[in-house]
Amino acid sequence: MAPTPQRSDAEVVVEGRPLYKGYEAERKRSIRLYLMIKRATDIILAFLGLVLLLPLFLVIGILIKLEDPRGSVFFHQIRIGKHERPFRMYKFRSMVSNAEELLDNLLDQNEIDGAMFKMKDDPRITRIGKFIRKTSVDELPQLWNVIKGDMSLVGPRPPLGREVEDYTKYDKLRLKVQPGCTGLWQVSGRNELSFEQMVELDLQYIKQRSLLFDLTIILKTIKVLFGSKDAF
Repeated sequence: MAPTPQRSDAEVVVEGRPLYKGYEAERKRSIRLYLMIKRATDIILAFLGLVLLLPLFLVIGILIKLEDPRGSVFFHQIRIGKHERPFRMYKFRSMVSNAEELLDNLLDQNEIDGAMFKMKDDPRITRIGKFIRKTSVDELPQLWNVIKGDMSLVGPRPPLGREVEDYTKYDKLRLKVQPGCTGLWQVSGRNELSFEQMVELDLQYIKQRSLLFDLTIILKTIKVLFGSKDAF
């Protein structure tokens, strides 16, 4: 029996189980096809991005070394990905080389609620670091993570291990899919939003994800690359 606006999903399951099973099977096939196309698109776009952005990478690398010759150009950090699997995520280094050692003294100045640390005037950020964070250029090395399969171009932000330790079971639902370089949270207010709002946006993305939705988020992200007041 087909569902009507007056009948709930639970009633459909009870009264029309074969129809419901058929719907679920079709939905799973659609998701598998979406994921296959998404992966192929990720690889192609990430590879093209790395090639086209190579001159920019060289300029940013030189500026980072000129300001802090002792530190490395790239920064890597262990993040938590799909199904809570850890992976090494890459960024351009935007902080002083001993930033992690200084973090404990700054935790009480966290400016965002929930299991994240954000501080607008973080004293650990270098001059070039402020620019590449403002424009999100520091995130571009994650294109290599996309090619490796650790990340997708679009998906929830991959959290730190210490952040996940404070997650509820509900919060961990955002870890059911591949993390992304950008996502619905980043184009919906970013650090102006609370941790709880970020979780809700991630779950909304997971529920509504499609190739068209991914493309919309990517196009909105391009605006961020030209400067966003929300990035820090």
